[in-house]
Amino acid sequence: MNVLLVEDEAKIASFVQQGLAEQGFIVDHCGHGNEGYELALERDYDVLLLDIMVPGMDGLAILKALRQAGRNLPVILLTARNELDDRLQGLNLGADDYLAKPFYVEELIARIHAVVRRSVGERQNRLSVGPLTLDRITREVTCAGQRMELTTREFNLLEYLMRSPARVLTRTQILEHVWGYNFNPSTNVVDVAIQRLRKKLDPLGAAQWIESIRGVGYRFRQPEALQ
Repeated sequence: MNVLLVEDEAKIASFVQQGLAEQGFIVDHCGHGNEGYELALERDYDVLLLDIMVPGMDGLAILKALRQAGRNLPVILLTARNELDDRLQGLNLGADDYLAKPFYVEELIARIHAVVRRSVGERQNRLSVGPLTLDRITREVTCAGQRMELTTREFNLLEYLMRSPARVLTRTQILEHVWGYNFNPSTNVVDVAIQRLRKKLDPLGAAQWIESIRGVGYRFRQPEALQ
Protein backbone atom coordinates (compact mmCIF):
# COMPACT_ATOMS: atom_id res chain seq x y z
CA MET A 1 0.00 0.00 0.00
CA ASN A 2 1.03 3.57 -0.59
CA VAL A 3 0.94 5.62 2.62
CA LEU A 4 1.31 9.35 3.25
CA LEU A 5 2.63 10.18 6.73
CA VAL A 6 2.26 13.78 7.91
CA GLU A 7 4.23 13.98 11.16
CA ASP A 8 6.68 16.63 12.38
CA GLU A 9 8.29 14.64 15.23
CA ALA A 10 11.38 13.10 13.65
CA LYS A 11 11.67 10.11 16.01
CA ILE A 12 8.05 9.11 15.56
CA ALA A 13 8.22 9.57 11.79
CA SER A 14 11.35 7.40 11.58
CA PHE A 15 9.79 4.72 13.79
CA VAL A 16 6.62 4.59 11.69
CA GLN A 17 8.45 4.65 8.34
CA GLN A 18 10.77 1.82 9.32
CA GLY A 19 7.98 -0.33 10.74
CA LEU A 20 5.74 0.11 7.70
CA ALA A 21 8.58 -0.37 5.20
CA GLU A 22 9.44 -3.71 6.83
CA GLN A 23 5.89 -4.84 6.07
CA GLY A 24 6.06 -3.79 2.42
CA PHE A 25 4.40 -0.37 2.60
CA ILE A 26 5.61 2.51 0.44
CA VAL A 27 5.73 5.59 2.68
CA ASP A 28 5.97 9.26 1.69
CA HIS A 29 6.70 11.51 4.66
CA CYS A 30 6.49 15.24 5.24
CA GLY A 31 6.57 17.31 8.42
CA HIS A 32 4.55 20.36 7.37
CA GLY A 33 0.80 20.52 7.09
CA ASN A 34 0.67 22.58 3.91
CA GLU A 35 2.96 20.16 2.07
CA GLY A 36 0.99 17.20 3.38
CA TYR A 37 -2.27 18.68 2.12
CA GLU A 38 -0.83 19.25 -1.36
CA LEU A 39 0.58 15.71 -1.55
CA ALA A 40 -2.76 14.24 -0.47
CA LEU A 41 -4.49 16.18 -3.24
CA GLU A 42 -1.97 15.43 -5.99
CA ARG A 43 -1.09 11.77 -5.43
CA ASP A 44 -3.00 8.54 -5.10
CA TYR A 45 -2.53 7.08 -1.61
CA ASP A 46 -4.22 4.11 0.02
CA VAL A 47 -4.21 5.77 3.44
CA LEU A 48 -3.19 9.03 5.15
CA LEU A 49 -1.57 8.98 8.61
CA LEU A 50 -2.12 12.45 9.96
CA ASP A 51 -0.77 14.05 13.12
CA ILE A 52 -3.09 16.74 14.49
CA MET A 53 -0.31 19.01 15.78
CA VAL A 54 1.83 19.80 12.72
CA PRO A 55 3.11 23.24 11.63
CA GLY A 56 1.20 25.08 8.94
CA MET A 57 -2.26 23.61 8.42
CA ASP A 58 -2.94 21.43 11.42
CA GLY A 59 -4.25 17.91 11.03
CA LEU A 60 -7.90 18.75 11.56
CA ALA A 61 -7.72 21.59 9.02
CA ILE A 62 -6.12 19.24 6.50
CA LEU A 63 -8.80 16.62 7.10
CA LYS A 64 -11.62 19.13 6.73
CA ALA A 65 -10.16 20.59 3.52
CA LEU A 66 -9.63 17.14 1.97
CA ARG A 67 -13.19 16.08 2.67
CA GLN A 68 -14.53 19.36 1.29
CA ALA A 69 -12.43 18.76 -1.85
CA GLY A 70 -14.03 15.35 -2.28
CA ARG A 71 -10.94 13.32 -1.32
CA ASN A 72 -12.22 10.23 0.46
CA LEU A 73 -8.99 8.36 1.11
CA PRO A 74 -8.90 6.66 4.53
CA VAL A 75 -7.44 8.87 7.28
CA ILE A 76 -6.01 7.75 10.61
CA LEU A 77 -5.28 10.56 13.07
CA LEU A 78 -2.07 10.23 15.10
CA THR A 79 -1.87 12.50 18.12
CA ALA A 80 -0.82 12.87 21.73
CA ARG A 81 -4.19 14.40 22.52
CA ASN A 82 -6.43 12.12 24.56
CA GLU A 83 -9.41 14.36 25.25
CA LEU A 84 -12.80 13.07 24.10
CA ASP A 85 -13.66 16.35 22.35
CA ASP A 86 -10.61 16.10 20.09
CA ARG A 87 -11.41 12.51 19.15
CA LEU A 88 -15.01 13.36 18.40
CA GLN A 89 -14.06 16.42 16.35
CA GLY A 90 -11.70 14.38 14.19
CA LEU A 91 -14.22 11.59 13.64
CA ASN A 92 -16.99 14.07 12.86
CA LEU A 93 -14.76 15.73 10.25
CA GLY A 94 -14.41 12.39 8.46
CA ALA A 95 -11.46 10.59 10.05
CA ASP A 96 -11.69 6.80 9.75
CA ASP A 97 -9.77 6.00 12.91
CA TYR A 98 -7.84 7.58 15.77
CA LEU A 99 -4.63 6.37 17.43
CA ALA A 100 -3.13 8.13 20.46
CA LYS A 101 0.62 8.31 21.03
CA PRO A 102 2.54 6.34 22.09
CA PHE A 103 1.46 3.32 20.06
CA TYR A 104 2.83 0.05 18.74
CA VAL A 105 3.51 -0.07 15.01
CA GLU A 106 1.81 -3.51 14.91
CA GLU A 107 -1.43 -1.89 16.07
CA LEU A 108 -1.05 0.87 13.50
CA ILE A 109 -0.61 -1.71 10.71
CA ALA A 110 -3.71 -3.57 11.87
CA ARG A 111 -5.72 -0.35 11.85
CA ILE A 112 -4.44 0.54 8.36
CA HIS A 113 -5.62 -2.83 7.03
CA ALA A 114 -8.98 -2.36 8.75
CA VAL A 115 -9.72 1.09 7.33
CA VAL A 116 -8.58 0.08 3.84
CA ARG A 117 -10.84 -3.00 3.94
CA ARG A 118 -13.77 -0.82 4.92
CA SER A 119 -12.90 1.73 2.24
CA VAL A 120 -12.43 -0.44 -0.85
CA GLY A 121 -14.21 -3.64 0.17
CA GLU A 122 -12.91 -7.18 0.37
CA ARG A 123 -13.24 -7.85 -3.37
CA GLN A 124 -10.84 -5.09 -4.34
CA ASN A 125 -8.26 -6.42 -1.91
CA ARG A 126 -8.03 -9.57 -4.03
CA LEU A 127 -6.69 -9.09 -7.56
CA SER A 128 -7.19 -11.86 -10.11
CA VAL A 129 -5.94 -12.03 -13.69
CA GLY A 130 -6.52 -15.41 -15.30
CA PRO A 131 -5.24 -18.10 -12.89
CA LEU A 132 -3.06 -15.57 -11.02
CA THR A 133 -4.44 -14.24 -7.73
CA LEU A 134 -2.93 -11.67 -5.37
CA ASP A 135 -4.30 -10.86 -1.92
CA ARG A 136 -3.32 -7.39 -0.74
CA ILE A 137 -4.13 -8.13 2.91
CA THR A 138 -2.54 -11.56 3.43
CA ARG A 139 0.13 -10.72 0.81
CA GLU A 140 -0.21 -14.17 -0.75
CA VAL A 141 0.13 -14.83 -4.48
CA THR A 142 -1.07 -18.03 -6.12
CA CYS A 143 -1.07 -19.16 -9.74
CA ALA A 144 -3.36 -22.05 -10.68
CA GLY A 145 -3.44 -22.98 -7.01
CA GLN A 146 0.34 -22.92 -6.55
CA ARG A 147 1.69 -20.43 -4.03
CA MET A 148 4.47 -18.10 -5.16
CA GLU A 149 7.24 -16.93 -2.82
CA LEU A 150 7.93 -13.25 -3.55
CA THR A 151 10.05 -10.63 -1.85
CA THR A 152 8.35 -7.50 -0.59
CA ARG A 153 9.48 -5.51 -3.64
CA GLU A 154 8.43 -8.24 -6.08
CA PHE A 155 5.00 -8.38 -4.47
CA ASN A 156 4.56 -4.61 -4.72
CA LEU A 157 5.70 -4.65 -8.35
CA LEU A 158 3.33 -7.45 -9.33
CA GLU A 159 0.45 -5.74 -7.50
CA TYR A 160 1.03 -2.47 -9.35
CA LEU A 161 1.11 -4.25 -12.71
CA MET A 162 -2.00 -6.31 -11.95
CA ARG A 163 -3.99 -3.28 -10.83
CA SER A 164 -3.89 -1.93 -14.40
CA PRO A 165 -3.89 -4.92 -16.78
CA ALA A 166 -3.24 -3.96 -20.43
CA ARG A 167 -2.13 -0.44 -19.41
CA VAL A 168 1.40 0.57 -20.40
CA LEU A 169 3.31 1.76 -17.32
CA THR A 170 6.48 3.76 -17.77
CA ARG A 171 9.61 2.99 -15.78
CA THR A 172 9.21 6.33 -14.02
CA GLN A 173 5.65 5.48 -12.95
CA ILE A 174 6.79 2.10 -11.66
CA LEU A 175 9.68 3.69 -9.75
CA GLU A 176 7.38 6.24 -8.11
CA HIS A 177 4.76 3.71 -7.03
CA VAL A 178 6.96 0.78 -6.05
CA TRP A 179 10.27 2.32 -4.95
CA GLY A 180 9.31 5.87 -4.07
CA TYR A 181 9.72 9.10 -6.01
CA ASN A 182 13.27 9.83 -4.74
CA PHE A 183 14.93 7.19 -6.97
CA ASN A 184 17.07 8.23 -9.94
CA PRO A 185 14.92 7.64 -13.06
CA SER A 186 18.00 6.49 -15.01
CA THR A 187 18.52 3.45 -12.73
CA ASN A 188 17.91 -0.04 -14.12
CA VAL A 189 16.36 -1.28 -10.88
CA VAL A 190 12.96 -1.72 -12.56
CA ASP A 191 14.36 -3.91 -15.34
CA VAL A 192 16.26 -6.08 -12.87
CA ALA A 193 13.16 -6.56 -10.71
CA ILE A 194 11.05 -7.42 -13.76
CA GLN A 195 13.58 -10.08 -14.78
CA ARG A 196 13.48 -11.65 -11.30
CA LEU A 197 9.68 -11.59 -11.24
CA ARG A 198 9.48 -13.21 -14.68
CA LYS A 199 11.88 -15.93 -13.54
CA LYS A 200 9.53 -16.80 -10.68
CA LEU A 201 6.50 -16.74 -12.98
CA ASP A 202 8.17 -18.84 -15.67
CA PRO A 203 7.71 -22.29 -14.05
CA LEU A 204 4.00 -21.48 -13.85
CA GLY A 205 3.82 -20.52 -17.52
CA ALA A 206 3.11 -16.88 -16.72
CA ALA A 207 6.39 -15.07 -17.47
CA GLN A 208 5.11 -13.84 -20.86
CA TRP A 209 2.23 -12.01 -19.17
CA ILE A 210 4.64 -9.17 -18.32
CA GLU A 211 5.27 -7.55 -21.69
CA SER A 212 8.14 -5.18 -22.47
CA ILE A 213 7.25 -2.02 -24.37
CA ARG A 214 10.46 -0.90 -26.04
CA GLY A 215 11.62 2.54 -24.92
CA VAL A 216 8.66 3.01 -22.58
CA GLY A 217 8.16 0.41 -19.87
CA TYR A 218 5.98 -2.62 -19.21
CA ARG A 219 2.41 -3.82 -19.14
CA PHE A 220 0.64 -6.81 -17.70
CA ARG A 221 -1.25 -8.71 -20.38
CA GLN A 222 -4.22 -10.88 -19.53
CA PRO A 223 -3.60 -14.48 -20.64
CA GLU A 224 -6.38 -14.50 -23.26
CA ALA A 225 -4.84 -11.42 -24.91
CA LEU A 226 -1.72 -13.42 -25.71
CA GLN A 227 -3.54 -16.23 -27.51
